[in-house]
Amino acid sequence: MLFTSTCFLFLFLPIVVGGYFLMRGITARNAFLLLASLFFYSWGELAYCWVMLAVIAVNYASAILIERSEGHVQRSALLAVTVVADLAILIIFKYAGFFAGTANSALAGLKMPELQLGSIHLPLGISFFVFHSLSYTVDVYRRSAPAQRNPFNMALYIALFPQLVAGPIVRYHEIKDQLHERTHTVEKAAEGVRRFITGLGKKMLIANALAVPVDKIFALPANEVTMPIAWLAAICYTFQIYFDFSGYSDMAVGLALLFGFRLPENFNYPYAAKSMQDFWKRWHMSLSRWFRDYLYVPLGGNRCSQGRVCLNLVIVFFLCGLWHGASWQFVVWGLYHGFFLGIEKYGLGQVLERFWTPVRHAYVAMVVVLSWVLFRADSFPQAMQFYAAMFGFAPGLSTQHIELFLSRDIAVLLLIALVASLPIRHVANKIFERLATLRPFPIYSLQTTWVLAVLILSISEIAAGTYNPFIYFRF
Repeated sequence: MLFTSTCFLFLFLPIVVGGYFLMRGITARNAFLLLASLFFYSWGELAYCWVMLAVIAVNYASAILIERSEGHVQRSALLAVTVVADLAILIIFKYAGFFAGTANSALAGLKMPELQLGSIHLPLGISFFVFHSLSYTVDVYRRSAPAQRNPFNMALYIALFPQLVAGPIVRYHEIKDQLHERTHTVEKAAEGVRRFITGLGKKMLIANALAVPVDKIFALPANEVTMPIAWLAAICYTFQIYFDFSGYSDMAVGLALLFGFRLPENFNYPYAAKSMQDFWKRWHMSLSRWFRDYLYVPLGGNRCSQGRVCLNLVIVFFLCGLWHGASWQFVVWGLYHGFFLGIEKYGLGQVLERFWTPVRHAYVAMVVVLSWVLFRADSFPQAMQFYAAMFGFAPGLSTQHIELFLSRDIAVLLLIALVASLPIRHVANKIFERLATLRPFPIYSLQTTWVLAVLILSISEIAAGTYNPFIYFRF
């Protein structure tokens, strides 16, 4: 059930919001919200809902046992068993086919029989709810959060429908107090509605429109992709994925606010970064913090020798790439980012600081745009063909012309996307706040008109559009 579907917007959401506020007391509201979240997930994954419930049950029981255990060896053993169980579920459903395919390539070279593995369904949002569960158990092990004794609250933490399918990745210590007590105000609800509509507009009015030329170009044969067309696809996808994923995050944060929860922010204008280190502090921030706190720091972080720090970065971004997708192109994507972070940490970062700020922005833009080709391509060979075209090594003359894909509407939309991806909102908010002290009613009316306009246009696109899920649903 997509946030952008009529079923969600005009049936599920009104019923859930209305039913939630009819409940009295936090316990009843949590129970109602849990049932609604399980229904939301079962709508698209009824046959595999047991996978999520199994993960919840294992981590709920393990956390309590870990908290009760006094000996370090026993606690560590319980944690290890839980981590292995969580990762085993993720590996079986998400990576078994990838590992089997890689092994079969090696076996074919040795002229040995291949492994026979049937098709395995990838449960929706498995990467997110497994990471949520892992962070919960590790937090309890580290004594940074108490074990949740109420199984329904534990289940609600994992299954809360706004963040269930595509994040943000919420650590237990960030939300544990809100499971027991949270406030509901008109101001918070209004903020939630604005955030949700903003995200809806990002998805429907920008991301989906830019997806049209991207999909058409990536569907072309290799010999039909010229340099201008390849660069257009890469640039369009750069904005498509940002507005698609940040739009989902805005919608998730907004929905959670309606129910009194304040989730962590997931984006902070990543395309305004001045280095790749800065980029990863702004892009998918909940995932970056997760890998930092639960993998990079335990490996030694920056406290090791230069060689070991580089190895830590390789491990982290190898796994970060693999987390995004079970294919070698995602592994290369992760290592690509790890490479730039490594060279920035040991020399390039200091050099960049001496450059003019626009040059630093241009460097980040080039690195990021090139990386998204790996992310969007259907295969690693196709990504290599796109890179060849982007740098003038296209395999022949093409009958395709850029005018077929770059219409006036797309050109205007790219300009809007560029401006909207920069931190101008802070400047606009200051202007609104200043004007509101002088003429409050017209300014508030202007803001309301703007939000309503985005909502109406988005609903129009929903009514006229086709099925177009969020990009991060496949992870």
